[in-house]
Amino acid sequence: MPVFEFEIHNSDVLDALKDGTSHKIFKDEWADTHFIEFSGSDVNEARARAERRYPANQGFVISGVTEV
Repeated sequence: MPVFEFEIHNSDVLDALKDGTSHKIFKDEWADTHFIEFSGSDVNEARARAERRYPANQGFVISGVTEV
């Protein structure tokens, strides 16, 4: 199964830091991009897995993807 590396950060954490506070749930480090690998039969399946683990409704943003 192919492996894809996703670039993920949390926009809510970034906004909180810009306001001089911290997010109530997620660590400040989520303001920075994390490089996280997910496998799938194709990029769409891997993206679906990434989105389930890091949902947009919790502030997570996938800003890039590369097959590794």
